[in-house]
Amino acid sequence: MTQLRYLNGYPSNIITQVQTLFDQSKLGLWLDKKYPGGHSVQNDKALYQYVSDLKQRYVRNASALSKVMYDNKQNPIKGTLGTNTFVSRVQGGKLKSNNEIRIATLFRDGPEDFLRMIVVHELAHLKEKEHNKAFYQLCCHMDPDYHQLEFDMRLWLNWKELNKERP
Repeated sequence: MTQLRYLNGYPSNIITQVQTLFDQSKLGLWLDKKYPGGHSVQNDKALYQYVSDLKQRYVRNASALSKVMYDNKQNPIKGTLGTNTFVSRVQGGKLKSNNEIRIATLFRDGPEDFLRMIVVHELAHLKEKEHNKAFYQLCCHMDPDYHQLEFDMRLWLNWKELNKERP
């Protein structure tokens, strides 16, 4: 039995179902059918525009973004699919703040739904710093399928990781 690293904490019956799909070589087919194709957000400039459009639509009053980029240092094994960094500095007599969003490079080649889910997650951190009820309500406001997408993205991460290990 393979280790489904990204499903820790899920009920055993769910893990068993996913394990069965994987063992029967059906998980990848199911994911491809549910999330066909990729997306056109292939560089940092396009990603900045993509994030800005969602920000303008849902959290326009939040702090401005100074940088949005794909980052190959984001690693799902270490628990980071994206980060939101807020830095305040005093420059002269003024307080200057920078908000940066970095998205794991692996989402450049994934389904757009998973990219959007990560972006929604990071945008929600502009308003709510903690993973609390208000944070997840905001995520669901921006994308009503947020929780299903998060679960499916975890399936996709497992499939990508375990598929590399197969001969």
